[in-house]
Amino acid sequence: MLFNSIEYIIFLPIVFILYWFLFNKNLLLQNLLILASSYIFYGWWDYRFLSLIFISTVIDYSIGLSIAKKDSKKKQKLLVWFSVISNLTILGFFKYYNFFIDSWFELFNSIGYEIKSIWTLKIILPVGISFYTFQSMSYSIDIYKKKLEPTKDFISFASFVSFFPQLVAGPIERAKNLIPQVLNKREFKYDQSVDGLRLILWGMFKKVVIADSLAPMVDNIFNNYQDLEGGILWVGAIYFAFQIYCDFSGYSDIAIGTAKLFGFELISNFKFPYFSRNIGEFWRRWHISLSSWFRDYLYIPLGGSKKGTFKSIRNIFIIFIVSGFWHGANWTFIIWGLFHSLLFIPSFIFKTNRNYVNTIIAEDRIIPEFKEFFQVFTTFILVVIGWVFFRSETLTDSFYYLFQMFFSFSVPSDNLAGFLFVVPFLILEYFIRHKERLNFKISENLDLIISTLIIFCIILFYNKSSGFIYFQF
Repeated sequence: MLFNSIEYIIFLPIVFILYWFLFNKNLLLQNLLILASSYIFYGWWDYRFLSLIFISTVIDYSIGLSIAKKDSKKKQKLLVWFSVISNLTILGFFKYYNFFIDSWFELFNSIGYEIKSIWTLKIILPVGISFYTFQSMSYSIDIYKKKLEPTKDFISFASFVSFFPQLVAGPIERAKNLIPQVLNKREFKYDQSVDGLRLILWGMFKKVVIADSLAPMVDNIFNNYQDLEGGILWVGAIYFAFQIYCDFSGYSDIAIGTAKLFGFELISNFKFPYFSRNIGEFWRRWHISLSSWFRDYLYIPLGGSKKGTFKSIRNIFIIFIVSGFWHGANWTFIIWGLFHSLLFIPSFIFKTNRNYVNTIIAEDRIIPEFKEFFQVFTTFILVVIGWVFFRSETLTDSFYYLFQMFFSFSVPSDNLAGFLFVVPFLILEYFIRHKERLNFKISENLDLIISTLIIFCIILFYNKSSGFIYFQF
């Protein structure tokens, strides 16, 4: 079920009414409703894959309880490895099986052995599998690390794994944040619900009005890049940068806003990433739940930055390449991850990667200094170049696209309509950059006017066939 579908517009108020008006006095019934609603939400796409969510849930629920009962560190480690291997096996088969088979045969064919791939299967990629397997798996790891006590309440744990607002595209929640909220009674808070509705509206605006308007322009440019000059290709890459940002951050806003309607607070996933002054800051502001997941469950266990420069650089390469591979079974994503690792390493070597941890551009001013503007501009351009790999179908396409961008440049004279969406949005983002999440609290009258305008724009631009980009990951 898509957030931007008619079905969801009907589904959400029904669940909300049942949750607060019929089941509000019984926590177990509320959690059962959350669980049932989440399975309906996911099963609306393909009910057959509900079994995968259930398997991940049972594995990590059981392992969490077993780890707590074991006194031996060795036995606990075996259990947590069983969780990791089980979850990654499910993820690997459905997402990467054909990639490895095809890559293996392409390798043999490239050295002169003509072999046809007879083991390729017609595998459907389950929506959101990369998200909920990571969320479920981190629960077992946190129990092993003594960061969390296991829950004996299976319904609550299953609700945590399958919580429908963030089930298929995040944010990837941590058990220590979400499970206590599931286990404790929630109370309806008017202000929290109003904030949730504002976030839902803003997320829908970003998705429906901006991302979906840019999508056909991006598709047209990337599908015909061989016949276009460099200036237009730069325009296409910039459009895609804003398309994917508004599409994905729009989903996150809707997810966070929907959770608020039910009394839950989810972690932030985006904090104005295109105003970052270096790549390190960009990754602290872009897809935060995934970046922090790889930091905590891969980078730090590998030794982080505490075992010398060489091993630290190795670890940086690993997390960025794995992050790229997490996004999809295609060499374009792996090279995208590698590209970002190459951008990040100089910052790490010169110890500037931790600059701007708790600051924003032009923090106390309206206009940024020239140095800040230059830093933001260069970081954005580097990110845009990386997006070409992310958007292209093949590595050949991405390299040819980039070659055309740089070596056949001309000032674009058409395909500029997308900037009518990009520029006003960028200006608005700049003026609300101090806020973690958009807040329309200006006055009651202005609230109503702004919300009405947003709803009108959403209806005007609505396209029922448009899915979210990150559903494919």
